[in-house]
Amino acid sequence: MGLLGSLWKPTLFRSKEVIGIADDALQFALQASEDSHPNEYMGQLRGQDARSLGLDRDGTVITDVLLAPGTKTNPTSAEFKPTYMPNDLNSVGSVHSHPNGVLRPSDADLATFTKGQVHIIVGAPYRRSDWRAFDREGEPIDLDVLSVDVPDDQFFDFTQADIDREMR
Repeated sequence: MGLLGSLWKPTLFRSKEVIGIADDALQFALQASEDSHPNEYMGQLRGQDARSLGLDRDGTVITDVLLAPGTKTNPTSAEFKPTYMPNDLNSVGSVHSHPNGVLRPSDADLATFTKGQVHIIVGAPYRRSDWRAFDREGEPIDLDVLSVDVPDDQFFDFTQADIDREMR
């Protein structure tokens, strides 16, 4: 059995609904967007199982915001090559900013919403209330901000011990 096969867990394929975003992840997205101003910011959202975070609910919580490598930004757009993004089984969507403060997706945004369940737009002036979540069709969705302790997790879903075991 290959490494992925030996590590497969039902939660890896993220069929569970995204139920919220960790407060720290939201704060990071707001700060990264403000730091990028007047240019747009773009990142990938990663999630973890809510029960693994101590919540008594089924679903996925957005816990991490990853920078999109090689992103080219200006005040009206952010472009990246999808092949530069990590092939991450915990990916649940994207986040990007609108420096003009408009909290609704443009036609160009909708074209990028095809992968992932949740897409967040953050707008200037980047206060705690200056963001909205959307589904892949661009319809607004409610996303709770959750105060959870996110463990210092490895980026990858496997450890050195898993690799050593596979190499035997």
